[in-house]
Amino acid sequence: MDSAVLLDLLGNENRRRILRLLAYKPCYVTEISEYLGVSPKAVIDHLRKLEEAGLIESTTDDQRRKYFHITRSLRLEVSVSPYGFGAKSAYPAKSSLDMSGRCPHLSIDAPSRSEPDPSGDVADLAVEYGRLQELDRELSLAQRWVHGRVEDTLAAIDERLGTEADSRFFAAILAALVETDGTPSAVAEEVGAPEDAVADALQQLSDVGVARREDDRYTIR
Repeated sequence: MDSAVLLDLLGNENRRRILRLLAYKPCYVTEISEYLGVSPKAVIDHLRKLEEAGLIESTTDDQRRKYFHITRSLRLEVSVSPYGFGAKSAYPAKSSLDMSGRCPHLSIDAPSRSEPDPSGDVADLAVEYGRLQELDRELSLAQRWVHGRVEDTLAAIDERLGTEADSRFFAAILAALVETDGTPSAVAEEVGAPEDAVADALQQLSDVGVARREDDRYTIR
């Protein structure tokens, strides 16, 4: 789902409270209405929007009472900094995803089986759950560390270039100089930007002594 749509949807406090309640247990409209302190009509409207977005769905019991529950897990990340604003959403990867070689900068002790065995010993499942929680905490800390280093790097680029230009764009160009032959066309293809904009940026980097031009190629000094 588009991240902007999710942000708009979750911008409503009552919809966030509904999801918080449904994360605890499935509920029917009257329960949700009493929990929120709003009319059943308003609850139904919120539920409809959440259902249309695919975040929740309903089932009917023997008494034909409709229960609502969260459909599946979804992660929404929002990043706000002096160097950019962005939001991204992602569903959990399939248990069959092969993690070997996918995270060269991290060492993840993936279990030998693709997913927990529901018929296995409960104690073993509890240990696996605890291990995954610890891994989640470590990854969260690593992500914060990376974000901090990214901002430090962009701030250093701003200070070095002495310009109000887009530091992320210049950082991408500098990284592309390492990965390509240094021609404006190759760098433009690597960063996915118009060649004339890349050529102007390379000239700016050359003017401040960060890059060196040799014929039609640039290298980092």
